[in-house]
Amino acid sequence: MAAVAGVDVGGTNITAARVEGGAVTLREKRATPHTGPDAVRDAIAEAVRALGEVDAVGVGVPGPVGRDGVVHSTANIGGFDEPTPIGSMISDALGGLPVGVGNDANLGALGEVRHGAGQGSRFLLAVWLGTGVGGGLVLDGQPYIGAFGGAGEVGHMVAVPGGAECSCGRRGCLEAYAGRSGMERAARLAAANGEETRLIKAGKADQPIKSGRWAKAVAKGDPVATRLLDDAVRALGHTLGSLINLLDVDTIVFGGGLTEKLGQPLIDRIAEATHPVVMLPHRRRSMVEAALGDDAGVLGAAEYALSQRRG
Repeated sequence: MAAVAGVDVGGTNITAARVEGGAVTLREKRATPHTGPDAVRDAIAEAVRALGEVDAVGVGVPGPVGRDGVVHSTANIGGFDEPTPIGSMISDALGGLPVGVGNDANLGALGEVRHGAGQGSRFLLAVWLGTGVGGGLVLDGQPYIGAFGGAGEVGHMVAVPGGAECSCGRRGCLEAYAGRSGMERAARLAAANGEETRLIKAGKADQPIKSGRWAKAVAKGDPVATRLLDDAVRALGHTLGSLINLLDVDTIVFGGGLTEKLGQPLIDRIAEATHPVVMLPHRRRSMVEAALGDDAGVLGAAEYALSQRRG
């Protein structure tokens, strides 16, 4: 049985897992350096070595990744200022081990297809609702990355032309309405304009508004939280309905912190919001919560490593 390493590179931590037979048997974690690609390569290599002998390595990184393992940009990791061949860099550091590199959201989608809530699907969209809005595609059973490695950027589809400013610098992106960071900006603006909301805690006004606080505020009927969640559902319904028309996926899997706290009721609301947009609304499509949690990324990366090794 082949043992492979799956690595998920986040803005805070690098998680590496030894995967055998589709199961995680060992985990290692390192803090993510923000001093450039060499430091990231070294941290990944160190974590992989700690897993013992493996036959191949798969790595998921946040940002567009070409088929050649070149990372073109990363929003959450400092020091990647130009295209970087991180795949070959990691391979060299590990004595020539085969290394496959892909976008983290796409590899998370692959993990859910192979081992999670998307099993049995061949046309799947994964949507990660957290600080931002991530997206991953598996089409005809294979991860789809597009011509230049940038496919699946659901969060940066324009949901409201000329709308709210997004962290990417453009206006009207889905992420500006349905990402926790954009929702927090809107909540703080509402509070500054005199609206009362339990999202902004007395004495803790400068603390980030985590997913759990959003869930509690919505459950209590907080008017600001309710309105902003309604806006998020509307934007998600419009955008995902359009994606269904374009790609005709059979499954949409939702993950991320907001999904974990608000659960299937939120997903059901989003599904209902797609109906006015979708051309074939009565086709049987599954919209469900992701099953693998934090393991989606490492399992998907391991699957990608195996596919690259076979290819």
